[in-house]
Amino acid sequence: MAGPEGIAPLQLLVGLGNPGDKYAGTRHNVGFMALERLAAQAGGSFKQQSKLHGLLAEVGVGARRLRLLMPQTFMNDSGRSIRAALDWFDLEPAQMLVLVDDMDLPLGRLRLRTSGGAGGHNGLRSTIAHLGGQEFPRLRIGIGAPALNPVERKQRTVGHVLGRFAPAEQPVLDQVLEEVLQGVDLIQRLGFERAGNRLNGFVAPAAAKLVEAPLG
Repeated sequence: MAGPEGIAPLQLLVGLGNPGDKYAGTRHNVGFMALERLAAQAGGSFKQQSKLHGLLAEVGVGARRLRLLMPQTFMNDSGRSIRAALDWFDLEPAQMLVLVDDMDLPLGRLRLRTSGGAGGHNGLRSTIAHLGGQEFPRLRIGIGAPALNPVERKQRTVGHVLGRFAPAEQPVLDQVLEEVLQGVDLIQRLGFERAGNRLNGFVAPAAAKLVEAPLG
């Protein structure tokens, strides 16, 4: 999963989510949560950038400098903000990483890929449309599925992704978000392929304590 030869390392980290207090802390906003945690730990702060249709923070220096983008376009139009940021900073899609929630992964798991389809996710679908292709890295963050029955799952999807994590899930979420930050550091130092070896095998230790029952 190494980036194209000659392309500079990771420069832009994008978290997907919906803006506003109404959606803060919801499963669909786990990408925002990761960026907010990273900015807080690194002493960065987000500022509205109208030209990017989003909130932007910068952390790190030199080769470790990272721009953190939270699109404020709502999930279904995330690609507009991402396209604007890539153009403004003169970056290639291979130089960014999109952090996105994934209902097909259980809470406590991660999946790093350097390309791929939308997988039913509207934020990724918008990004693919605005970039004109699927060749961009993404880190899928598991949020679990609302039900095992396919019919029930479809009916409860919206309520699930726009719902908040249960108190019992918070320890798992904390471990996942910390692993995401560690993963970003690994990508910067070692590249996507070597970081993927760790991230794709990660299982949050606290996940074993969760009752194995449908969530949401």
